[in-house]
Amino acid sequence: MKVLVTGGGALLGQGIIRALRASRFHVQVVAVDPNPLSAGLYWADSAHLVPMANAPDYAERLYEILDTERPDIVFVGTDVELSILAHYRLAWEKDLNTQIVVSRSEVIAIANDKWETYLFLKRAGFAYPESALPGDESRLIQQVGFPLVVKPRVGARSVGLHIVNSQEELSRVLTPEAIIQQCVATDADEYTAGSLTFGTCDATIVMRRILRDGNTYFAFVDSYSELNATVRDLASALQAYGPANFQFRLTPDGEVKVFEINARFSGTTPLRAHAGFNEVEMVIENLLEGKPIQQPIVKPLVIIRHMSETVVTPEAIKQIVAPSGSCA
Repeated sequence: MKVLVTGGGALLGQGIIRALRASRFHVQVVAVDPNPLSAGLYWADSAHLVPMANAPDYAERLYEILDTERPDIVFVGTDVELSILAHYRLAWEKDLNTQIVVSRSEVIAIANDKWETYLFLKRAGFAYPESALPGDESRLIQQVGFPLVVKPRVGARSVGLHIVNSQEELSRVLTPEAIIQQCVATDADEYTAGSLTFGTCDATIVMRRILRDGNTYFAFVDSYSELNATVRDLASALQAYGPANFQFRLTPDGEVKVFEINARFSGTTPLRAHAGFNEVEMVIENLLEGKPIQQPIVKPLVIIRHMSETVVTPEAIKQIVAPSGSCA
């Protein structure tokens, strides 16, 4: 079995590779990334350089790699590639006899834009942080008061996020590309959840988390039965193709208020695998073996993240950069 993973330099892409290596499958991993210093390239069995996702020749180059490698399945390891792969998915799957795990463009649009996320939650009848766009902040202030959260409508990992406690602070950080939201609960009440949906949502996992630099640094895994039931409802309403990630805070009265959705695997994917929820393995079993997805029993765990290193030789880097574009 051959699996191609994009985003070998991203936490997400590297997490997918780690989950693959932890699965029951003996897979040949192909990794791609624009940067020859991306660690994930050296974790793979073969690797290729691609242009940046916003480059005009990105899709052409990726198609060439897919045509050469002929992977059985493709996993997307960066947010910026999702819309492109969603656009080409059906045509490329037919041409190349592969499976590309990416949701419909409409689902990605909901997840990519936090205002669209808010509108989706509101339409579907779920709880949400009260929100406003620039120009309507007075209504939100009157409705919920301070503190408020100001962040980019399109963004990730808390980049550009500000907690403001006054009109003066709000005016200082507000930009036309921002969304303003109610500040819900506390940092100790934050959760990340994963789901797998192919028509119906058949598997979920919820972890309480503590962040560092916008990424999950400590994760607390437990059964969280009521929270998982809500996540199943959310995933069924979203109708992602395969994985989706929901980030939320739990209010004192028990409401799940989602503030971010990702229509993809999560950076916590390899952490979930430690708890018995290897969603990468489950997707392969479903799409390539026809095995129905079943809810795993997760193990209660405390997961502590830490830094590590990948050490390579200059020759290995030269081999990545060489015109052949691949390394063994």
